[in-house]
Amino acid sequence: MEAVETGQPAGAAGGIGRGTLLAMAAATGIAVANIYYNQPMLGLIERDFHDQAAAGYVPTATQLGYALGLFFLLPLGDIHRRRRLIISQFIVLAAALAATAVAPSAIWLAVASLLTGASATVAQQIVPFAASLASPQRRGATIGTVMSGLLLGILFSRTLSGFVGEHAGWRDMFWLGVPLALGAALLMAGALPDHEAASRMRYHTALRSLATLWTQQPSLRMATLAQAALFGSFSAFWTILALYLQGPQFHLGADVAGLFGVVGAVGVLAAPFAGKAADRRGPHVMIWLGAALVLVAWVIFGLSATLAALALGVVLLDLGIQSALISHQHIIFALDPAARSRLNTVFMTGMFLGGALGSAVATLVWTTHHWNGVALLGGALVVVALAVKALDYRARQSIAAVPAE
Repeated sequence: MEAVETGQPAGAAGGIGRGTLLAMAAATGIAVANIYYNQPMLGLIERDFHDQAAAGYVPTATQLGYALGLFFLLPLGDIHRRRRLIISQFIVLAAALAATAVAPSAIWLAVASLLTGASATVAQQIVPFAASLASPQRRGATIGTVMSGLLLGILFSRTLSGFVGEHAGWRDMFWLGVPLALGAALLMAGALPDHEAASRMRYHTALRSLATLWTQQPSLRMATLAQAALFGSFSAFWTILALYLQGPQFHLGADVAGLFGVVGAVGVLAAPFAGKAADRRGPHVMIWLGAALVLVAWVIFGLSATLAALALGVVLLDLGIQSALISHQHIIFALDPAARSRLNTVFMTGMFLGGALGSAVATLVWTTHHWNGVALLGGALVVVALAVKALDYRARQSIAAVPAE
């Protein structure tokens, strides 16, 4: 069955209310935080299960689950009522967190982490919903505000989990996540408008259309590949940071690793700014700038093994990643209004597969080449992203040079 347009969601013509927008930003942050709780607590999990390898791959399982959830769950946003999907997914997330908290073995923990990652993709149901509710002139700024919530969730999740893990235990952190997820479900039930689905296509048709979007939308391909490389670089840093800080160089615990989330919170300022800049000047400049900031961060990480250098690098890393991410989403959400969830499926699945790969390779590099090897890996992934953007620029210039018939 072919897609049938049913119009924009209620509220799209007049834009999105401030209260609704802030509620969506808060819920997005609560959802995405769950895939990062484990990172500052890896040393604690390792001591509990006496298995360094298993502990190191917990972030990979979580991010892989997130990627699978994006691919199989996010397309539902185009063909079902998003409000109902969002509320239901938060409830499932609460159950997955409870399963993580009671994990009796490393295998159970890995499976529960996979399920937590999959259900946490509710964050990416909210982002295209906000883009659909926004007026076209304010779409970038709206995405930026919601992504501010997402960034706060990422950064403060590490601070919260580092503190709770160090002083109460890593299991208590996941128990704390249960009422947070249920509270977000209630918040969305009260704040979100109801709406008709954007398309009446069947689920299997929606899944098949992902390949069509990939092949027919070169802007989607370039955005996905570039952001996947950047997010792999980002994930490599945060996966290894807790292990680096507890080593002989610093002898610091999970709570200190979590505090680096507070340091990186300055990157929240970039989210609305990047969205507004994309509205005014176009998104590509912000993508180049963001990638350059991430590369500078890795140079700092590699050249100076001090807490001050790590703090400065974290600010630049988070600032750069968010600037590029928001600008890439500004590009893809403009491609097809009826396919925003599926466009986001392709984009975010690729991005988090890149993150999972970055975490896995960083874990391997850490065991053999330690921090310097991780710094080289992170920088190399940024170079890959810059190369993709260079190819994208050449392709767009070639199209622009072709005279109109």
